[in-house]
Amino acid sequence: MPKEGITPRAQDYSQWYLDIVQQADLADYAEVVKGCIVFKPTGYAIWEAIQRGLDDRIKATGHVNAYFPLLIPKSFLMKEAEHVEGFAPEVAEVTRAGGEDLAEPYVIRPTSETIIGYFYSKWVRSYRDLPLLINQWANVMRWEMRTRPFLRTTEFLWQEGHTVHATEEDAERETLLILHDVYADFVEKEMAIPVIKGLKSEKEKFPGALRSYCIEAMMQDGRALQAGTSHNLGQNFARAFNITYTDQHNTIQYAWTTSWGVSTRLIGALIMTHSDDEGLIIPPRLAPTQVVVVPIYRNDAERSVVMETVQRMTAEWKGRLRFKIDDRDNLTPGFKFNEWELKGVPIRVEIGPKDIEKGSVAIARRDQPGREGKSFVPQDGLTDRLTALLAEIQQALYQRALTFREDHTADVATYDELKQQVERGFARCYWAGTTEDEKRIQEETRATIRCIPLDQPQRAGRCVYTGKETSQQVIFARAY
Repeated sequence: MPKEGITPRAQDYSQWYLDIVQQADLADYAEVVKGCIVFKPTGYAIWEAIQRGLDDRIKATGHVNAYFPLLIPKSFLMKEAEHVEGFAPEVAEVTRAGGEDLAEPYVIRPTSETIIGYFYSKWVRSYRDLPLLINQWANVMRWEMRTRPFLRTTEFLWQEGHTVHATEEDAERETLLILHDVYADFVEKEMAIPVIKGLKSEKEKFPGALRSYCIEAMMQDGRALQAGTSHNLGQNFARAFNITYTDQHNTIQYAWTTSWGVSTRLIGALIMTHSDDEGLIIPPRLAPTQVVVVPIYRNDAERSVVMETVQRMTAEWKGRLRFKIDDRDNLTPGFKFNEWELKGVPIRVEIGPKDIEKGSVAIARRDQPGREGKSFVPQDGLTDRLTALLAEIQQALYQRALTFREDHTADVATYDELKQQVERGFARCYWAGTTEDEKRIQEETRATIRCIPLDQPQRAGRCVYTGKETSQQVIFARAY
C-alpha cells in the first residue's frame, strides 16, 4: 500500500518524486525567488554527506580547495566564443550596484572556467608550477524556466574542479582519473547507484571543451540522469585567458586545462534510484542517520526500564553507527515508525518491555517494507549484527538498481527498435551518424546520446540510423 500523501510511481512518476521531496521534508519551494528552493535540514544533511565523501576522494588525488568570486565580469565570458554561446540563455547579469549603473555588467557565475582562467594566467609561470590542481565548493546560477527540486533549479550547489597541465596527456589522465576514481567510485560505492562511464557526443559535450566524459545512471522510470561530468578543455581556455608557462627549454607554451563537477542533482538521483511508494530510501553509507531506535512504553515505570536498556544498548554504538534515539513522548510509536520510514532511515530498532524480558529487539529494514523486512534478534551481539546488516542493505540496493538497469537496457539494430526501446529505458546501438542525425533523432524521439561507453565491443556492426558499418556503440535514452 502506498503511503498516504505519496502518489504511486506507477500512477504519476513525476508527482511521486515531488511528493517524496515534500513529505520526506527534504526541500521547500522558494516561491519569492524564481526557480530556487530551500534545502531543509534533512535534505541538506544528505548534501553534507555527499560533500564529505567526495571531498575526501578529491583531496586523496592531490587536489586542494579554494574559493573564487561569485560575480564574473561579462567580458570574461565573451572571450571563449563556444562557451558563451552554450551558456548565453542561462546567464543572469548584475547591471546596477551601490545605487549606480555598473561600467561593465557582472555575470552571476553559471560555471567558473572564465574567472578561474583569469587567475590561473597570473599564477602559472613555469612548468614547475604545474600541475595546478584546485577544486571549489560553491553555488552557481543558471536561469531555469521550470523548477524541479534538486534536478533543475536556478541556483544550485556543486563542486567544480579546475586544473592546469603541461601536456594534453596529463590533462586527459586527470579527466579520466576524476571520472573513475572520484565520481564513479563515490556514486557506486556510497550512493549504491550503478553508472555507465562514457564520452559525450560532439552535440552533448560541454561548451568549449575538447572532450567531455560523464557517468550516466538510470532512474526508475527508465530515463537517464547525468550524475557527473569531467571535461578535457584542451587549450581553448588557456588561449582565451593566456594561461602559459615556460617549459624546460625556456620556450613559452600554452597550458592544457580541465574542469569537472557534480551537483545537488545527486540528491535527485538518490531519490529516483532507490525510493519507493512508502517514501525515501537512503543507502546506509550515505545516510545521516543509519539506525533509529524507537522505545515503546505505556507509563513512566516502563519508560524508565526501557530507556535504561536503550542507553546501555547504544553506548557501544558511538563511533561505529550514526544513530538517533526517538524518545519523543508526545507521539505514538506508530507515528514514529511512519515518519522514519518516510525519511528513509536504513534500519529501525524497536524495543519495549516484552522485548527486554526476552532479551531481544525488533529490527525493520527500510529497503524491505512490511513483514518481509522485520525480524526479532537477540540484544547480545546487536552492534555487530547491525553493522553487518547495514553493509547487506547497501549491497542489496546497488544490486537492485543494477538489475533494474540491465532489465531496462536492450541492444537495438533498427531505428524503429530504438524508438520503442527509449520508451522504457536505455537503447544500446551501433552509431556512425552525424550531429545533424542526432538532432533529428532527438526531435523525433526526445532521446539523446547519453554517452559513448568507454567499454566498447570488439566487433563491428551497422549504425542504427545510417546503416554504415562501425565499431562504436552508444547509449540513447531520454534524460533529466
